[in-house]
Amino acid sequence: MKAFSVNIIGLSLKAHQFEYEFGRDFFEKYGKDFVSDGHFSATVALDKHETFIEAEFKIKGEAKLICDRSLEPFDFPIDIARRIMFKYGEEEQELSDEIIIISRDRVSLEIGQYLYEYILLSIPIKKVHPKYRDEEEENDESEGKMIYTSEPKSSGEEKEVDPRWEVLKKLKK
Repeated sequence: MKAFSVNIIGLSLKAHQFEYEFGRDFFEKYGKDFVSDGHFSATVALDKHETFIEAEFKIKGEAKLICDRSLEPFDFPIDIARRIMFKYGEEEQELSDEIIIISRDRVSLEIGQYLYEYILLSIPIKKVHPKYRDEEEENDESEGKMIYTSEPKSSGEEKEVDPRWEVLKKLKK
């Protein structure tokens, strides 16, 4: 998909804005394991400087997901705003999620891969249809939930210590 490839050598040293509309074809190219369909619009602002390119991504749309509980399809709304800085350097590498080193002779940036990754990162691990979401929140607050703590019980009851441990404590002294 050449539409998502931006020629950075031809860009002048100023801010440039790119608009994208994409759906099913996009996910077939970049990967449809987690999201296979949806409708999105994205605005990518590239601000080119002498030593770096600052990119701001704004993605809005709906991903078509399958509920893990009922297997019903539903639309999951997504609204993302992210920034990346592409710095020029000797060797191409990713320093962090926000800083990527690119070589000076690099011709283009593949914007589509970043759009795809940001959409995937906004999808929850547990996909629950909106009509079951209230029930899931109630279940999260139920008594069956395990809570780990190192604090002593606040009930005022002190747990009886096994007499064998008491003997061992005496040996320690």
